[in-house]
Amino acid sequence: MIPPAFIFILAALPIPFLKNRVRNVYLLTIPVIAFLSLLTMKKGSYPLASFMGYQLTMRVDELSMVFAYVFVIMAFAGVLYALHSRNNLEFFSAFLYIGSSLGVVFAGDLVSLYIFWEIMAVASVFLIWLNNEPWQERRKAIAAGFRYIMVHATGGVILLGGIILYIINTGSIDFNQIPYGDLASILILISFILNAAVPPLSAWLSDAYPEASVTGAVYMTAYTTKTAVYVLIRGFAGVEILIWLGAIMAVYGVIYAVLENDIRRLLAYHIISQVGYMVAGVGIGTQLALNGSASHAFCHILYKALLFMGAGAVIHVTGRRKLTELGGIYRFMPITFFLYMVGGFSISAFPLFSGFVSKSMVIAASAEAKLPIVWLMLTLASSGTFLHTGLKLPYFTFFGENYAEKARSIEMEIKTGKERKNEKAQIGQIGEPPLNMIAAMAFLSFLCILLGVYPEILYHMLPYPVEFEPYTGQHVTETMQILLFTALGFFLLLKYVAGEPTISLDTDWFYRKGARLFMRFITGPLASAAQFPLDVANEIVARVKWFSKSPVSATFLIFATGFYKTFGALPGLQPEHAKILIEEAWKNYPGEPVRRSPIGDSVILVLLIVVIYGIISFLIP
Repeated sequence: MIPPAFIFILAALPIPFLKNRVRNVYLLTIPVIAFLSLLTMKKGSYPLASFMGYQLTMRVDELSMVFAYVFVIMAFAGVLYALHSRNNLEFFSAFLYIGSSLGVVFAGDLVSLYIFWEIMAVASVFLIWLNNEPWQERRKAIAAGFRYIMVHATGGVILLGGIILYIINTGSIDFNQIPYGDLASILILISFILNAAVPPLSAWLSDAYPEASVTGAVYMTAYTTKTAVYVLIRGFAGVEILIWLGAIMAVYGVIYAVLENDIRRLLAYHIISQVGYMVAGVGIGTQLALNGSASHAFCHILYKALLFMGAGAVIHVTGRRKLTELGGIYRFMPITFFLYMVGGFSISAFPLFSGFVSKSMVIAASAEAKLPIVWLMLTLASSGTFLHTGLKLPYFTFFGENYAEKARSIEMEIKTGKERKNEKAQIGQIGEPPLNMIAAMAFLSFLCILLGVYPEILYHMLPYPVEFEPYTGQHVTETMQILLFTALGFFLLLKYVAGEPTISLDTDWFYRKGARLFMRFITGPLASAAQFPLDVANEIVARVKWFSKSPVSATFLIFATGFYKTFGALPGLQPEHAKILIEEAWKNYPGEPVRRSPIGDSVILVLLIVVIYGIISFLIP
């Protein structure tokens, strides 16, 4: 049996050399092969290799399989969405990213987990750096990529430290439930929640995802945060602090989405919010809650990828990514709008869509665990999600006033003195995106509706038996009341919720501004402090160099000058003559031409000292 991780990693190697249809068929075939491999896998633990006396293993069980299935499904959808791209290096990076994510999911030990964890971080950063699309400012993508890898490299070091301490404490590398409380477990948990984008360790997500390429961002929505949810379920189920961290995440992401004008940055904050439900479920730790976390991760990968696909299609066609630069394009992109709204209804937990059958499990688990504040926070976050992802973003993107085109129209009228003759000319060459992008969105839309209508398909894959019925009269009624009142409030307050052409900083402010302050310190006080010993060293070198030009003359100058400054004269000379002699000697040192003995002044000086020492030794017994 070939582990699915290696199917993608090995399949990545020939990608840079493939072209055209051969490449496209190859790219679509690999996820299919991986999915068939999953269908044939049997549950159990399988040895892979030995490392420093420890056995590396691959574990296959219900929890790993539910994540593996959706990872491979997402791989197929992501490849299909990106088929029009000619950037083979992006596909290469994506396959390494997908393969390493599957490696994390099937890792039965902490060493394997760490190796795949780091490959995942390195491979994903290239999906940011490889953004060469015309609308993108290359400098922003490069800077965001460096901040992204800086944060994840820090998390990797923390994880490695925690793993080493854990092995020292327990003597085992097996990755199972980790007892929480000692330093090793705290370090491992910190690294996990960093990848899960738990505030205040979340700014890397909203900073980096909007700067990735249109197709690269789709992959990134699926894997990093969901592998973090998986390892949290595996290692830290029932740790109470995760309940409150998850609830705060759910609200935090919604609040920051209010401030956003960039459509993909808005969606990125809703990743943080939705992962909050999963983290809270892990913290609650009951079977219902853990099932809810796993199922919501499954559904979230599908609908969030669909939302990023819709936003990416708009950017691909228009070259614009801000709400204040969009609007009025529904008539030219109706299919894109319709498919986007399937994702919008899914993330908002509308009945008959996938989010309804997964998110409600976590909310129900919080009520069952008698956590009313957590229940309220998760419910309010769900309402806020619909407000921004299901209403604000699609309205101002597809229906709102077209600010940019209005400005272009006015500018054209000023230049030509003529009015535009038809509406399509005002909008420009806007239409549906390439067929492969539409097909990928349609594929994920179908799955979102299928899971919403037949949740048993998903429930049968979950790690614990499911005794939860989402479609009760009370649950459907309560949900629709919340959503419809949210929609009513949106349209009543429409002019107050429009996008603002501003940029909001998250906790990345600390390392953005902190980096500047650090560089100022390096180039300011620290540089000045370091300059002093450097100046001293340079002065010593300069004096040694000066002395070495003519050691005998230099010795005479030094002693003569010292004698003159002490006694005000030189033996046998008037004070004014001595002063003139010393000044001329300093001015002409070492003098041209310089008379040197054939054996050198230094040797003569040494011999002279030796002779004097010998005479003194002879005279004084």
